[in-house]
Amino acid sequence: MTTYGQHASDLGEVGERTLRRVRRHIMPLIVLLYFIAYLDRNNVGFAKLTMSADIGLSEAAYGLGAGIFFLGYALLEIPSNAGMYRFGARKWIARILISWGIFATAMALVQGETSYYVIRFLLGAAEAGFFPAILFYLTLWFPAAQRVTVLGIFILAQPISNALGAPVSGLILLMDGVLGLQGWQWLFILEGVPAILLGCLTPFLMTDRPSHARWLADDERAWLTQTMDAELAHRQTHGPHHFLAGLKDSRTVAYSALYFGLVCGIYGLALWLPTIVSALGDFSPTQVGFIVIIPYAIAAVWVYYWSRTSDRTGNRVLFASISMWMAAIGLLASGFLLEVGPVLSLAALTLAAMGIYSAIAPFLAMPSTALVGAAAAAGLAMVNSLGNLGGFVAPYIVGVLKDATGSSQSGLVFLAAVLAITGVATFLYARRRPEGHVRPGTPAGVGEEAVPADDSNPPSL
Repeated sequence: MTTYGQHASDLGEVGERTLRRVRRHIMPLIVLLYFIAYLDRNNVGFAKLTMSADIGLSEAAYGLGAGIFFLGYALLEIPSNAGMYRFGARKWIARILISWGIFATAMALVQGETSYYVIRFLLGAAEAGFFPAILFYLTLWFPAAQRVTVLGIFILAQPISNALGAPVSGLILLMDGVLGLQGWQWLFILEGVPAILLGCLTPFLMTDRPSHARWLADDERAWLTQTMDAELAHRQTHGPHHFLAGLKDSRTVAYSALYFGLVCGIYGLALWLPTIVSALGDFSPTQVGFIVIIPYAIAAVWVYYWSRTSDRTGNRVLFASISMWMAAIGLLASGFLLEVGPVLSLAALTLAAMGIYSAIAPFLAMPSTALVGAAAAAGLAMVNSLGNLGGFVAPYIVGVLKDATGSSQSGLVFLAAVLAITGVATFLYARRRPEGHVRPGTPAGVGEEAVPADDSNPPSL
């Protein structure tokens, strides 16, 4: 059996074989689900290229509607994760998929500012709980010391979704007039329906816990069940352990504030990148789609390398902070290179995408290691809920700045400043905390503040 915090090199033959099989069985579906989530969340950035003129949206109105998604998301995030902990990740994730797929498809019905705001809000409310539910689900299957690599694979869905979704979205926009619908309406329909279909299939494709995994060999299932039970038991000797403990924990508040800054960069870039790229030259929507592939494809490769390196060193806080500083430099450089040359500006945007997306896995590994069980379900929901308010603030501020100045430069400078400050704050807060450094054989995130799970009445997960 593996000791808590054990490094990959100490797992033994059974452990390495087990985790390899778990990754191959669980991660493709997880990545696919997040791919669809991210596509439906951000495809409004491409729809804007033709939708704004059709329904009369200003830059600020678009930014407000793009960001209002996160108000609905934030309001229902914690209640949704409570439902997930009560009814089980498998059933709850399926419910989330079906409801958000319905509203993602309903975006095709938008006729003006009001309907745009309402449906974006409902889409956020429907998707609430999905991301922390997946994070919590991964804590049931992977030991803490191996979690950054797994989170990195999960986060790959973000740049991959943007890289693949960009040209597809650009091509769908060419469907103007088919069956009397505009191209942007087809965009929402064709990219929303897959979430509904996957929601119907998820209960049959996911497994709740290692002890239920009949697709593992007997020795593999026994090893993983014992390992994860031992990791949980190690945390049950410290502190409060109920659902509300995760909401009251000081670390939850701190990581929520830090995640807010990181999310400002994530969605400030993602929701405005098509517009920024279109400003680099006289490009059609289809050409914009293929150009946007470049930063996201390079970022995807970098995320995987960066996550694996972070796991090998165990220095999560340093890797997360460096990534944010990389993103800040890239955004700042891109802002000042917009008028110098499109190639240089795109190179800077690529650096920004590499930094933003590679920061997510090492950053989120810290709160997901510090909190476990019921407290983790609540704490991760709060981190994601409050943090994702940055997805409301950043697009709106970027839109206001663009309306006021007529240029994307001021918005990029704003995003760069937020990420630089967040990188410094993350380093100062977590550099001496146990969850910031998970080394071979070291109990990660254990200490007087550890918040274990409440297993007195465990849910049927």
